[in-house]
Amino acid sequence: MTAWTDTIHELIANASTDLPADVEAALQAGLAAEEPGSNAAKTLATILENTALARRQRLPLCQDTGTLVFTVHAPPGLRPGPFREAALEAIARATAAGVLRRNSVDTLTGENAPANAGPGHPVIHWHEHAAPEVRVSLMLKGGGSENVGIQYSLPDKELGAGRDLEGVRRCLLDAVHRAQGQGCAPGILGVAIGGDRGTGYAASKEQLLRRLGERSPQPELAALETRVLAEANTLGIGPMGYGGKTTILEVFITALNRLPASYFVSVSYMCWACRRHTVVAHPDGRPVAWE
Repeated sequence: MTAWTDTIHELIANASTDLPADVEAALQAGLAAEEPGSNAAKTLATILENTALARRQRLPLCQDTGTLVFTVHAPPGLRPGPFREAALEAIARATAAGVLRRNSVDTLTGENAPANAGPGHPVIHWHEHAAPEVRVSLMLKGGGSENVGIQYSLPDKELGAGRDLEGVRRCLLDAVHRAQGQGCAPGILGVAIGGDRGTGYAASKEQLLRRLGERSPQPELAALETRVLAEANTLGIGPMGYGGKTTILEVFITALNRLPASYFVSVSYMCWACRRHTVVAHPDGRPVAWE
């Protein structure tokens, strides 16, 4: 699995140090929309300066290099066990190289795991597909953004939110308001309606792999994404909670089937450092394309 170790190491380094172009463009658009000299404008300018510096010096965009979440789509015959072994070796190498922090903590002892891995870390979602190549997406999910994720169970009397898309809208605006810039705004919302508590959160986090500007194929969800994005940016929270017009960069929503008794709205919040990259590779690990 040597080729896989090298490829995964490069994927980790790309995700940690190089902000995707669509996210950087959204931050630049936010800066252009803010009042010159305002706290919001200064904050976004600093974020963009940090982005350029990290890319140029091949250093982490953020000191919290997050939980590593791999989403793998592989052809039948490629086994997840050897892939995981290669990922663990790549994580250890990336940690030694300084593109990852020793971020995996033993919950019972409070000690940092020596190899930067352990139960629940990294996260690997494995799927089979018909294509001959392997598609591996990596997301680095920081703790600050993870802390402001939230799950609602509808109906919610306090919000006046019923079991419909208007109720979902109220939940999402409440989630943004509750965060108050924490989680390193401007952020991105990944949302799943329905499912159970576990599948809802998993699906909401998967939405964060979408490209900014990519709308849901379901017209009613696409309309809700656009509406919540516009309304959240009128709340005045702004970058890092300092005020301004740029509170949220994007909203992605999906829907899952649910039980009659349950109607969950699961919200995964991603900070401005939306660290996600993808590699398409041969089954032996040799890269074909980077995205």
